[in-house]
Amino acid sequence: MSRKNISVFIPHMGCPNACSFCDQRTISSTAHAPTPEEAEEIIKGAYDYITAPEDRAETEIAFFGGSFTAIDREYMVSLLKTAAKYLKTPERDGFCGIRISTRPDCIDEEILMLLKGFGVTAIELGAQSMSDNVLAANRRGHTADDVKNASRLIKSHGFELGLQMMVGLYKSTPEDELHTMNGIIQLAPKTVRIYPVAVLKGTQLAELYDSGEYRLYPFDECVRLCAELMKGFTENGIKVIRLGLHAEESVESKAVAGFYHPALGELVRSEWVKELIETELSEKGSADCKASNRNMSILVGHKRSNKLYFADKNVTFTRYDSLPNDRIFINDMGYIIQ
Repeated sequence: MSRKNISVFIPHMGCPNACSFCDQRTISSTAHAPTPEEAEEIIKGAYDYITAPEDRAETEIAFFGGSFTAIDREYMVSLLKTAAKYLKTPERDGFCGIRISTRPDCIDEEILMLLKGFGVTAIELGAQSMSDNVLAANRRGHTADDVKNASRLIKSHGFELGLQMMVGLYKSTPEDELHTMNGIIQLAPKTVRIYPVAVLKGTQLAELYDSGEYRLYPFDECVRLCAELMKGFTENGIKVIRLGLHAEESVESKAVAGFYHPALGELVRSEWVKELIETELSEKGSADCKASNRNMSILVGHKRSNKLYFADKNVTFTRYDSLPNDRIFINDMGYIIQ
């Protein structure tokens, strides 16, 4: 069973930097900081709706949208106290833990002890890049070493580690993206989020883009890179829990450029599978592609793109409902596609 989140969005508060890409009010869809009472209304609503103990035990309370450990301490504690009332204990059914997102330079021993005391179980860090040049160019205000140190500290305290990276930042190259992937793999997080850049109005990136100083990769190159990233993370046992921003009207209306696409995940998986098929075809001269009904759309590609691409080649696509749902098969070799 996949883990679910009850998301409580905290707008851009307390963060010491104005990063080149950041318009947090757009991304979190709200400029209003929820009071503890408003946060409880969201959490209690989900608690009352999710009645099965086993479903509650697979659900996290997630504080997303800003740098959680950089907000006012009293406010942060009030939110944690509220959330902790709905966690699983020996006496009651409840949610399995609390997930937060924050910056690498807003983590230390003291804050981790505080988070642990309120039932936080997972911490996601906005690494964005493992290149110091890219981090500096995009005004991140931290270094790759900060990401490494914070990640190791988080894991040493028993938290689940998640890392977030961005693709196509100012001054970043395809080689930088692969360097970031390899750096993240070395830190061995449990989860990763991949965010191809969306250039939003009112940001430094938008100014650089308008001036011509910042040029994006071709969209097809971004798709190819993301496919390589997903393949690398999957082969190293790291779960990709998000690819691209959520499809929200507020983002669509403010995106002036970038890699924002409502079907980006499907496009990337199609490219990933196409490359797997091409490898098998070149090595064996044919590719017998099979999947269950659930995975046939991944196999044949976005809008049947893979089936059309290989139409004049020795490639077959067959559905077998008896096949496992966690992978596709090419010449009897099983591949997990996240």
